Amino acid sequence: MTKYNHTSVQSSSASLREVVFGMEDGMVSTLGAVTGIAIGSQDHFTVILAGMVIIAVESISMGVGSYLANRSELDMRRRYMREEKEEIREYPGEERRELTDMFIRDGWPEDLAHTMTAAASRDKKLMLKEMAYRELHIIPSDESHPLGNGLKMFGSYIIGGMVPLIGYFLLTVDRAMPVSIIVTLLGLFGLGMATTRFTKKAWWRSGLRMLALGGTAMVIGLIVGELVRVN
Repeated sequence: MTKYNHTSVQSSSASLREVVFGMEDGMVSTLGAVTGIAIGSQDHFTVILAGMVIIAVESISMGVGSYLANRSELDMRRRYMREEKEEIREYPGEERRELTDMFIRDGWPEDLAHTMTAAASRDKKLMLKEMAYRELHIIPSDESHPLGNGLKMFGSYIIGGMVPLIGYFLLTVDRAMPVSIIVTLLGLFGLGMATTRFTKKAWWRSGLRMLALGGTAMVIGLIVGELVRVN
């Protein structure tokens, strides 16, 4: 039977979320933007400049946004834990009854629920852990790393954003456009496939799902670019 360390699982889950989100958004946003600009302007320098600006601004924005979101969530969890710790200290009887009710609610037999509560109440750390998990739905050992998550989002967005732009550094706009689209769609499919290492789902299903969602941005970019060029 496979055994997992809970902290490492939580850390891997957070890292996977940031990396997948960053790379997918980098590829999709940049592809949609540069494709529309390429069709509308047909200017090689404009496409590259716009793509670089989009990657620079959005990668910083996404990285900062990830850091602030994770920092706020961490601060909120810590506040809830402090408040719960104070309640256990000031109202021990009420907290024990509440824990017993939650054990019963979760399906434990009543006599065993009382026994478990009595055992937990003799250890303040265990009591806090059980109350945090069952009442607040917080896992005390789950300490996220806001700065690390922000940097992962920042770096993964840059990597993803460069995928649709590479063709424009090497080819003319007309030749680079289909190459950019094909390479990015393959990148999205590959990203979906890569996630199956952690999710253990069918590789083709994950790849196609990522491909379909990312392809939507490309279609929108093509439509907007055509409308601008016509007008």
